[in-house]
Amino acid sequence: MNKNKNMTSAEIVRGDTLWRRASRRLKASRLTMACFVIIAIYLVLAVLGYTKWIPDFQQQVGEKFMHPTLAKPALWLGTDVFGRSVLFKLFAGARTAITLGVLVTCISLPIGLCLGAVAGYFGGKIDGLVQWVYSVIVAVPYILLIIAITYILGKGMLAICIAMGIVGWVGLCRMTRAEFIKLREREFVLASRLLGASDGRLIFRHILPNVMHIAIVAASMEIMGAIKAEVILTYLGVGVQDGSSWGQMIADAPGELLNGIWWPTFGVSLTLFLIVFALNRVGDALRDALDPRLV
Repeated sequence: MNKNKNMTSAEIVRGDTLWRRASRRLKASRLTMACFVIIAIYLVLAVLGYTKWIPDFQQQVGEKFMHPTLAKPALWLGTDVFGRSVLFKLFAGARTAITLGVLVTCISLPIGLCLGAVAGYFGGKIDGLVQWVYSVIVAVPYILLIIAITYILGKGMLAICIAMGIVGWVGLCRMTRAEFIKLREREFVLASRLLGASDGRLIFRHILPNVMHIAIVAASMEIMGAIKAEVILTYLGVGVQDGSSWGQMIADAPGELLNGIWWPTFGVSLTLFLIVFALNRVGDALRDALDPRLV
């Protein structure tokens, strides 16, 4: 009987991985789980924005600057100067923000992981070259560099995604490089090398899985940074130009507030606050939960 109990305990210990412990820590925080729900809602809105489930925000639903009313969903946050639904504009902005955040992350994450892995594993001249490249990038202010690249590529969603992706990999590259420098001399790597494992196998099969928790945390922070940068760029007039951006609503806010039109500004401020807060909270929670030194 005792032997069976001991075997069960051993099995439990073997099955208690970093990811399972991290999952338990995340589920223990109600605020973190609520933030996951908020992010999921924004993702659903972004997906539905590409279907007919959410009406086009360009259509007129009433007179200009109608106060918020519960008469119908389109008027829950009133209308703008053209009689368009503010709520539908917020939905369109969510589609733009989430789409841009995901695309930018899909561009910057592979670049940061690959360059950081190569620099940290090989060192020497390769490491020096990678350090020189990201030192040049960080020497220029982030927003100014994105604006410069956007002007070269042209305005629009694709240009912004490429510009942010090109300059958004530096932070992940630095962290990945540091982890590779620390892990490349560990016993399991040296043992694999003695058994004849190639450099590619050592990098992608043995070391990289041990730094994926950094990439997951970096992804959440990259999405948040991309959303904020897109809003700023659109506010400055070099971002999304079709009106489906929270930045354009913020740019219109001063004139509207002077005339007592508060609901568009209230709506976009609340919407932007919720997604930024949720992503920031989830990023901090993932960092704490996935840090092997803390779990």
